[in-house]
Amino acid sequence: MEAINSKLLNWASILDDKTREQAVKTSQLPFIYPHLALMPDAHLGKGATVGSVIPTLNAIMPAAVGVDIGCGMIAVRTQYSLEDLPKDRKRLREDIERAIPLSAGHNRTVQATAEPRIAELKQLAATAGFNPAQYVEKWDLQLGSLGSGNHFIEVCADEADAVWLFLHSGSRGVGNKIAQHHIGVARHVVAKKQIHLPDPDLAYLEEGTPQFDRYMAELHWAQHFALLNREEMMDRVSAQFGRWAGWPVQELERVNCHHNFTRQEVHYGKSVWVSRKGTIKAAHGDPGLIPGSMGTSSYVVEGLGNAAALNSSPHGAGREYSRNAARKTFSLDELKKAMRGIEFRASEAFIDEIPAAYKPIDVVMQDAADLVTVRHKLRQLVNVKGN
Repeated sequence: MEAINSKLLNWASILDDKTREQAVKTSQLPFIYPHLALMPDAHLGKGATVGSVIPTLNAIMPAAVGVDIGCGMIAVRTQYSLEDLPKDRKRLREDIERAIPLSAGHNRTVQATAEPRIAELKQLAATAGFNPAQYVEKWDLQLGSLGSGNHFIEVCADEADAVWLFLHSGSRGVGNKIAQHHIGVARHVVAKKQIHLPDPDLAYLEEGTPQFDRYMAELHWAQHFALLNREEMMDRVSAQFGRWAGWPVQELERVNCHHNFTRQEVHYGKSVWVSRKGTIKAAHGDPGLIPGSMGTSSYVVEGLGNAAALNSSPHGAGREYSRNAARKTFSLDELKKAMRGIEFRASEAFIDEIPAAYKPIDVVMQDAADLVTVRHKLRQLVNVKGN
């Protein structure tokens, strides 16, 4: 761990200058307490750094939570062993791709399995006093959809050849619209008060104001949407996997955790709002998931409760190349080579997700040795992504 200044502690051994500078600016805001913690996967983000833990007194910066509110991972350990599986993994991948809308998606219908979850979200929205349709008219059709970018669905095997189902997604378009709206509200509030900030996207909402209360109500709804979205997709993946493997999946373990969220916690003797932007909660004993990049290892972990890190850990590998830079640097042939032995849809659309565009996950995990302990190391068998 490196103390960059009295308000910024860093666990990343790989940290570019722009990311460091961005984190320093955030750490100098007067309501940061006790300090900002940079995780091993830290990289440049909107306003605040992705891979940072940002504790604030009586205020929240919507951009410090992230635009994909509640984004996170879910994993299920099945009763299957690698030797039990059929050889035709392409059929499983295609079955999953048909069962779950990928990318932006069009012409979706609400599946029966999603109906009770949608009903729960409607009731939660009513209690929160807003209508999600003001952001996305058919938001309910997004429940059970993956999205694109670094979101994925995987079938993996651990060190004992036990088979896991693993996926990564968030609150989809409706969560993004909620986040963008409140980032705009915060910028307006700060501008009206003529408060100077090092970055306009570090605009904040003060606790006790109507704008703060409205953001928190809609934030909690979006976080829950993201959690239910992952559960809905996992149920569909489990069903497809069971049909392919020959017997319904028995869940031996399930972990579902956010990495773009905020919650009130006590640190260093004070109650603060902890915004984890691209980080997971890793209090002592907390189960967690840290995926690598496309084609690399992922980890099932348990938190060590590191107080200096504000009980947090990384959420993945962290980008080293921007998407545009990756597309210009790498080729489809290089992606195919990196994915050798893994069933995936070979497409130029995924070049920006090549492992070489990310920090090495093994380095990230070495940096996180005092944040989490590894319970399982997973290797990919099947990888599904949206364009």
